[in-house]
Amino acid sequence: MTTIYDFEALQITGTPVALKQFEGKAMLIVNTASACGFTPQFAGLEELHKTYGDKGLVVLGFPCNQFGAQDSGQNPEIAEFCQLNYGVSFPMMEKIEVNGGGAHPLYKWLTKEAPGILGTQAIKWNFTKFLVGKNGDVIKRYAPTDTPKSMASDIERALAA
Repeated sequence: MTTIYDFEALQITGTPVALKQFEGKAMLIVNTASACGFTPQFAGLEELHKTYGDKGLVVLGFPCNQFGAQDSGQNPEIAEFCQLNYGVSFPMMEKIEVNGGGAHPLYKWLTKEAPGILGTQAIKWNFTKFLVGKNGDVIKRYAPTDTPKSMASDIERALAA
């Protein structure tokens, strides 16, 4: 049986990251974009990272250009944008696809584990979020309109479990 700990991703710098290293921690996995109406959520995600990182939360950002070409830059530009504009210090990964045949295997697994409304597996837009518990199970899928702040109580429950 596949678990989240079976996946690997590349940091925005190209360094491989085995998700197994986050075993025993809660994860918030987000497909991001630098030029989206939801882009200001980077500030809220950074706040979650600062508030709950020492308590066991790992925020992982995955840039994606599949929605309105809202993250067309290269990985170094994306990293600089996130750091300069929002002070992002949580791990940003390399730009990926989240839908279709080229979707990253992690996202294929996440969308199967936590389908959207009416059972749809496709990611609808930038800043769709997945909360993964300390045991590696997907707890909840959040819509792009769900703000990071609105997830705080779910994160606290995940960390307490």
